[in-house]
Amino acid sequence: MKKQLIYSMLFFLCIGNSFAQQTPASKQTKAFSIEGATAHLGDGTEIDDSLIMFADGKITFVGSAKMKIARQGTVINARGKHVYPGFIAVNSTLGLVEINSVKASSDEEELGTMNPHIRSLIAYNAESKVVETMRPNGILMGQITPRGGRISGTSSVVQFDAWNWEDAALKVDDGIHMNWPTSTTFRWGAGEGVKINENYSKNINELSDYLDAGKDYLKGSKSPKNLELEALKGLFDKTQKLYMHVNGEREITDAVHFAKKHGVDLVIVGADEAHKVTDILVKNKIPVVIKRAHLIPGNNDDNYDKSYKTALHLVEKGITVTIGLEEGHVRMNDRNLPFNAGTFAAHGLDKEEAVKLITLNAAKILGIDNIVGSLTVGKDATLFISEGDALDMRGNILTEAFIQGRKLSLESHQTKLWKRYSNKYKNQ
Repeated sequence: MKKQLIYSMLFFLCIGNSFAQQTPASKQTKAFSIEGATAHLGDGTEIDDSLIMFADGKITFVGSAKMKIARQGTVINARGKHVYPGFIAVNSTLGLVEINSVKASSDEEELGTMNPHIRSLIAYNAESKVVETMRPNGILMGQITPRGGRISGTSSVVQFDAWNWEDAALKVDDGIHMNWPTSTTFRWGAGEGVKINENYSKNINELSDYLDAGKDYLKGSKSPKNLELEALKGLFDKTQKLYMHVNGEREITDAVHFAKKHGVDLVIVGADEAHKVTDILVKNKIPVVIKRAHLIPGNNDDNYDKSYKTALHLVEKGITVTIGLEEGHVRMNDRNLPFNAGTFAAHGLDKEEAVKLITLNAAKILGIDNIVGSLTVGKDATLFISEGDALDMRGNILTEAFIQGRKLSLESHQTKLWKRYSNKYKNQ
């Protein structure tokens, strides 16, 4: 019996180790120089035959490899390759859910309707195997966002190589997420078609009253303490943004007026019909997190390529745009972030502007552009080297990746399986 128990323990130990996450990389102790690559800086520009140097987790030089300057530390010959800032996944639930069908592994949604005090960061699982699969495609950071309710909670921004959520945090509690009511409803298969939401104005008034209550509470004695209303403080002192999840033309317009009324900084998330209200978005300098490019048109009168050109239409108007892929809680889809940017590039958007969507634009919207988002001296050395065009599936083959100067392992459970079965069928 004792021997059987020992065998069982060894078995489960081996299984656990085989599925364990990669150990986070140690702090950078030696400098690196990446020489010869085409550098996509993330700000809309590129440098052919570039030289990128970094030490102690920070970028120390960005320029031409033709410059006569001493190379620092280990020199990486990247001629013929491409170097990019780490891509950023916005509006993601990575690390909050491991397996959709296993309730015990899901922590993306809290009970209740108004939950501004719910913090996604403390639920973030730094050992998630889903998170691990992002790194081989160049996605090295993400905004971890709660779901559900009218006010879902508070998001935070993390980097994807950490021991725990404390180590992962890049920006704590960056904003509060609100689901704007819809002016119409639609029931599939019920024969009702589109119906007017008679409670639309009532729903808006409820949200308005809630924010007013928060203002009154914060101006008063704050006794007894109300955690919900306490959590709204960041909206009013502008240390947090209000991420409004809203799609319709009317709804976006109403959401903008709502934000102006309450004096909060607004970001539109979803934005199906943002192209119809660009004037109001431009006038109020409101950034937009658009959905993935790989969508069929939502309305009968939409152009067939409407989804492919969403980014182009908004960027041309001068709107700051990034991409948020998650719909229907499909967090694994975040690994396709660069290929969605590539689709926008294939349909008219300048290639470097497409890179900017998921680098500097994302960083600006999240309020972390002072540390990441572009290959700029003084910023974190969070970057990667790709064999080819990282926005193309055929070229997105990473050879090196770094977060804050720490060299990452690009292995994951998926890459191990790919190698295993590639070898199996290679000689058949």
